[in-house]
Amino acid sequence: MTALMSSYGRLPISISHGAGAWLEDTEGRRYLDALGGIAVIAVGHCNERVSNAIADQARTLIHTSNLYGIPLQEQLGAELCDLAAMDKVFFCNSGAEANEAAIKIARLHGHKRGITNPTVIVMDNAFHGRTLATLTATGNAKIQQGFEPLVSGFTRAPFSDLEALEKIGAENDNIVGVMLEPIQGEGGIRPASQGYLAGLRQLCDQHNWLMITDEIQCGMGRTGKWFASQHENIVPDIITVAKALGNGMPIGACMARGDAAELIQPGSHGTTFGGNPLACRAGLAVIEEIKERNLLERVTVIGNTIREGLKQSVGNIQGVVSIRGDGLMIGIELDRDCPEMVGLALDAGLLINVTAGNVIRLLPPYTLTDEDVRLLIDRLTGCITAFLNTQESQGKTA
Repeated sequence: MTALMSSYGRLPISISHGAGAWLEDTEGRRYLDALGGIAVIAVGHCNERVSNAIADQARTLIHTSNLYGIPLQEQLGAELCDLAAMDKVFFCNSGAEANEAAIKIARLHGHKRGITNPTVIVMDNAFHGRTLATLTATGNAKIQQGFEPLVSGFTRAPFSDLEALEKIGAENDNIVGVMLEPIQGEGGIRPASQGYLAGLRQLCDQHNWLMITDEIQCGMGRTGKWFASQHENIVPDIITVAKALGNGMPIGACMARGDAAELIQPGSHGTTFGGNPLACRAGLAVIEEIKERNLLERVTVIGNTIREGLKQSVGNIQGVVSIRGDGLMIGIELDRDCPEMVGLALDAGLLINVTAGNVIRLLPPYTLTDEDVRLLIDRLTGCITAFLNTQESQGKTA
């Protein structure tokens, strides 16, 4: 009997400790972590710089109210705004909270324009969180089920379709912004088509809509740029980040520029724990580590190596549809649902997960060694081959 609510379908292992890209369970078995805590562990488990920063800060000051100045919050805010070309930042505790802040800013933007029912365009197959507003913004009816009535103020469009956005804008005068992931993570590692983000930037400028990029999974260097939107040399109005920003320490941030950065004022939004000294110290250490070890370049190199290695080993096998992604945000799409892949990988000492039913998702730390990369390719190749061969044998038997 457990005292925990049944929120998760847990795998039959318990992790005790980790280092770099490796985790060890309570039975002493080691696993190569190709999931990175779902895009959280950027600079490796128990990274020395981050761990030392957290320990030192824990002995100095963990928390103080946002009623007072927090110097570390100011420092981290300045760093993030510099990296993202933003003006101001609101700190919170998670990606869902960061997206809630973005949605509230979009509504404030609409009311300032005299729109009484401000509406944000969101995408099919998107994932933005599990609070009521972000759950509504998410394009997954399965996880919305049972939580109706959902929140009003959203309309949905197909991903990477500018014509659909133009049509919605022509038919709905209440549109105030467009919210999207530059690479859909939970939706199956699906990058926006080339030129889509640049076209969206132009469309938002034309209609005075806020362009909101949810970079909670793809931001903070995961694609080889600090933010995935930078691959098209555009600057959104709002960027949300979390996950890798703290390397495991809970922290989220909603950044904005221009008029959007001025809409949150005292009393309009807040948080008790957001931007506390401990979390901000961790965030600063993560940025320092990425910069000093040139990890953006490393992400690009090893991401290309993993994708090309998998293309060579399994890319031509019947049943493998595509191998895609940017940097260390990689998806291997099969032509069938493959939940069994998680267990096969676990038995092989490899941590992965499956999203959108049939996409094997890899989100490993940026600190993978060359040997880690080789092992990842070899182990995953074996698992995919075994799964597809078993499926074929079962099909012939049936």
